[in-house]
Amino acid sequence: MSSKSGEIVARPESPELGRYAAAALVFGASASVLVIEVVALRLLAPYLGLTLETSTLVIGVALAAIALGCWAGGRVADLVPPRRVLGPLLAVSGVAVAATPFAVRTAGAFDRGVLLTLVSTFAIIVPGTFLAAVTPMVTKLRLTSLNETGTVVGRLSAIGTAGAIVGTVVTGFVLISRLPVSGIMIGLGAGLVVAAAVLELRVRGLRSAVTPAVLVVLGGGAVAVAPGSCDVETIYHCAVVMTDPDRASGRVLMLDGAPHSYVDLEDPTYLDWDYAKAVASVIDTAYPEGEPLRVYHIGGGGLTLPRYLEQVRPGTTSLVSEIDPGVVKIDNEQFGLERGKGIEVRVEDARLGLGRLADDSRDLVLGDAFGGVSVPWHLTTRETVREIARVLTDDGVYVINLLDYGPLAFARAEVATLADTFDHVALATETDTLSHGEKAGGNLVVIASDAPLNIAAIAAKIAERGADWDVITGAELAAWTGDAAVLTDDYAPVDQLLTPYPSN
Repeated sequence: MSSKSGEIVARPESPELGRYAAAALVFGASASVLVIEVVALRLLAPYLGLTLETSTLVIGVALAAIALGCWAGGRVADLVPPRRVLGPLLAVSGVAVAATPFAVRTAGAFDRGVLLTLVSTFAIIVPGTFLAAVTPMVTKLRLTSLNETGTVVGRLSAIGTAGAIVGTVVTGFVLISRLPVSGIMIGLGAGLVVAAAVLELRVRGLRSAVTPAVLVVLGGGAVAVAPGSCDVETIYHCAVVMTDPDRASGRVLMLDGAPHSYVDLEDPTYLDWDYAKAVASVIDTAYPEGEPLRVYHIGGGGLTLPRYLEQVRPGTTSLVSEIDPGVVKIDNEQFGLERGKGIEVRVEDARLGLGRLADDSRDLVLGDAFGGVSVPWHLTTRETVREIARVLTDDGVYVINLLDYGPLAFARAEVATLADTFDHVALATETDTLSHGEKAGGNLVVIASDAPLNIAAIAAKIAERGADWDVITGAELAAWTGDAAVLTDDYAPVDQLLTPYPSN
């Protein structure tokens, strides 16, 4: 545009990209970036866990990709005709997105350190940057007059934000609950390639989209042979059911690469893992043999302990809060859960389920909920513990299974949190777990009650079941806990306190 008199003269609107096409491109590209971000969390969970650090990494990389794409897209739009670049941007993004499940799972199978970090970073950076570059390029095409710069930029920014919101909501509430993660990524990749082909029709012809389309097909097919794939992709987890090679009826439920439950399909009274033996020993010593109990379970998994109690204490009622409907489906279809026999499973967050229980309504509360390798922070706090104390009878017992390593900072904090509410607290764990050392640690079972605990009887029962565990309480436990902070709803840095499983 030019003006000898100083007036702004508008050039004719570009015929290359209409208003609705521009809006669709910006909306779709922005939505795609957020789909990639949300799904990336699910892809990485089996290898890094669903921790605050994993979320921070993915969000940070995605934001970096958006910033880089906006900057680079604006620069390129001033150097070359944007219309000729949009198609290739979408095509390359589509190929990268479709290949992401294969790339991440292959890298995770070989190395969960540097290699996985690099591959996952590039898997987000490449499509995220290219898709974020779409908005400044479309803006350049739509700016037909400086008089409407604010209107065009503001409109397209709003459309992009709306696309990001829709991408996040649809992925979290619809796609992940209905489709496998790999299916979401391959479908998105194919959609981006189709959009690229449509754009290329007027520039280079449909043949220019053939190569990326073939690569999308190959990338999608490779997922089927990629290592580390899931038997079931639930809303929250990558689930795999494994058969115990030493016991034909034994099944191990793996969630996000970590073993969560051991179930014997033929004998529910068989407890394979030491922490389950420790929990059962606490129950045996706290209540008369065979007495039916009213039990609330925080977390379900494979329902090992509800099944066990159903057999050894006929008449026991177990109410289970399990947040993942996919895990409940596995219990029904692969572990043969039969409803109506004293076990009721509610698909709900345990913190909310706990709040619905009446005062003094439970003899026993068992905590065995994990998100990745850590107990969800909102189930560890003083406020939660006080709710548990509220629903327990005067002589009721709360038993929680923890997992920690190294300095055991999280375990110490949780013991301090329980001791802040209950009169009597004890800790049971493997003999060498309490020793300091980089690789020390494992399962720790914490027992809390307002009634005295028979520590000697608990230790004897655990030993009787063949587990080499110690049980400590009183001054010894207080000395071990030290000055650990009490976890509260305002301060519960569980992910930072927790030391992950040693890699070597």
